[in-house]
Amino acid sequence: MGKFIIRNLPSREMAPGITLREAHLQKVMVSFIHLEPGSVVKEHRHPHEQISVVIAGKLRMTAAGETVVLEAGQGLLVPANALHSAEALAAEVWAYDSFSPIREDYVMS
Repeated sequence: MGKFIIRNLPSREMAPGITLREAHLQKVMVSFIHLEPGSVVKEHRHPHEQISVVIAGKLRMTAAGETVVLEAGQGLLVPANALHSAEALAAEVWAYDSFSPIREDYVMS
């Protein structure tokens, strides 16, 4: 067991206006993401399954050709290797993504 405080986790800018913090075990990872209004996660894919959940703000996500707008308390299941992207709408967005297996490229600690 390991307690953590999100704001104290190491952070890095993933793209302009997008900050990532992460926590992980051997087989599961959670990334905590802050997106400035209008910031964009470019279309990409990876072999990891992903569950994205919005905590605050509105996030437009496209996955496997379908576009949805997610608000606080809503999420999206992204299968492995599905093309997906995201855009923060009018206000800042706080969200988290769960990945399995962990994304080695996101590991900071």
